[in-house]
Amino acid sequence: MDFYDLDLDDSVLDALDAMNFQECTPVQEHCIPKILDGHDLIGVAQTGTGKTAAYLLPVISKLVQGNYPEDAINCVIMSPTRELAQQIDQQMEGFSYYVPISSVAVYGGNDGIRYEQEKRSMRMGADMLIATPGRLISHLSLNNVDLSRVSFFILDEADRMLDMGFKDDIMQIVKALPKERQTIMFSATMPKEIQDMAKTILNNPVEIKLAVSKPAEKIQQSAYVCYEPQKLGIIQEIFSKEKSERVIIFAGSKLKVKEVTKSLKRLKVNVGEMHSDLDQAQRDEVMRNFKNNHIDVLVATDIVARGIDIDDITLVINYDVPHDAEDYVHRIGRTARANRDGRAITFVSKDEIRNFKQIERFLEKEITKNPLPDKLGEAPSYSMTKEAGKHPRNKKKRTSKKKPITPESSLPSAEKKDNKKRRKYHKMKSTENKPTEVKESK
Repeated sequence: MDFYDLDLDDSVLDALDAMNFQECTPVQEHCIPKILDGHDLIGVAQTGTGKTAAYLLPVISKLVQGNYPEDAINCVIMSPTRELAQQIDQQMEGFSYYVPISSVAVYGGNDGIRYEQEKRSMRMGADMLIATPGRLISHLSLNNVDLSRVSFFILDEADRMLDMGFKDDIMQIVKALPKERQTIMFSATMPKEIQDMAKTILNNPVEIKLAVSKPAEKIQQSAYVCYEPQKLGIIQEIFSKEKSERVIIFAGSKLKVKEVTKSLKRLKVNVGEMHSDLDQAQRDEVMRNFKNNHIDVLVATDIVARGIDIDDITLVINYDVPHDAEDYVHRIGRTARANRDGRAITFVSKDEIRNFKQIERFLEKEITKNPLPDKLGEAPSYSMTKEAGKHPRNKKKRTSKKKPITPESSLPSAEKKDNKKRRKYHKMKSTENKPTEVKESK
């Protein structure tokens, strides 16, 4: 479907033309008309499907066409991370280029000057407020923001916010909102917690599910079964055959990110790192350099697995197997975006085989296993038992001595008890009648 087939405002369509947006993604095609009609909505869609535009475009159009107060915050968009909040704000700038709509992004990790700027913008009445839960709660507690006239409340990546422990913050923010509003929720998954929250804050919502928790078909997935020390050698082999450009390498911990980054720097790879030890200014600089092609390879924790909108990632490498299938889907969803092709390669060590088999069962497909380069030696076998990856426990053999079967052992328990008492009585009597042995002293 073309964007011109939707009832969007002409100024929004002009912005889309300028950005070379022509055809809707499925999530945009299904969600935009429902939001324009004023329905509360739950959108369940995988990452990289264009859901940010699916809610921004209709809300901007409604704000332009409707009679909304100019001195109030009319829309609140909740984001789980500052990185996603920044991304939404950037897309907002593009979509609203030809319309008089103002927005402000509110998130933590900044200095006092930024905090004052946020407070001033909110008090002046920015049309759209994009915020992380913790930062917005901070402003609410100090009466820096008035949410009493909000008409649109949007939760982006709601499952991620609950995973990060923001449920109480979200419910506190909801209390500050008017009951008469349009609420929109997007989530990659729909666990029971999300369903319960949706019943509480949404009013008779339309539910749209698209390709729940499945990777985009254009992602070419493969894996190397290897030993842990062989992983860096595989990367070296991959980069020797192709340019190491527009690559994200995901590692399971910030310590592993630092180790891999140092190793790649020794191999003269133009690499940057992203993890929670970096402050906001450092994170911004790393992402800016990566987006502007000043960094070829980004090694990161799952901090960038969701909500980072870079459309031209050609390769995602999972240095470590994610602990669950959802994280796997979000990681590899960084490639093959905006209808492009992409590849995802996962390194599966011996101890990670069991987790990777669970991911394959979740995806309902077997992922292609690449042969190891000859110079790296042999690989562990993937066709192992169900307990693959588990270290066998050293169980000691029990050597129990069986008591010989006597006629008494076959007696009922009551008779056994009586026999025991009789033996004890006779033993005492025999001891009483036995003469005491006296030793002579030398």
